[in-house]
Amino acid sequence: QVQLVESGGGLVQAGGSLRLSCAASGRTFTNYFMAWFRQAPGKEREFVAAVSWGGTNRYYTDPVKGRFTISRDNAKNTVYLQMNSLRPEDTAVYYCAARSGSVPKGPYDYWGQGTQVTVSS
Repeated sequence: QVQLVESGGGLVQAGGSLRLSCAASGRTFTNYFMAWFRQAPGKEREFVAAVSWGGTNRYYTDPVKGRFTISRDNAKNTVYLQMNSLRPEDTAVYYCAARSGSVPKGPYDYWGQGTQVTVSS
């Protein structure tokens, strides 16, 4: 079973940047799609970004396009989410997730515990 641990969250002022990391351990598959989701208070969990095993195919939800960048380093079993130009509406708990297969859509099999991102105005 794969274990995912997020880090890098914190408090930042609007316009600032954070980089989230997701370290995978246990049974790790190179061809996993990796993704970031987020959940704000009172809101449903929302897809943020995903990246293919090779790092060449990337997907983003519209509100973060041009501001966030997802990447992965398979040698380190780590996925990153670079978050620039942060806005108060980005405040949420961010979750790392993984699924096996060649497409990003579908249920994600593994989830991290989440890391809090708070953006002050």
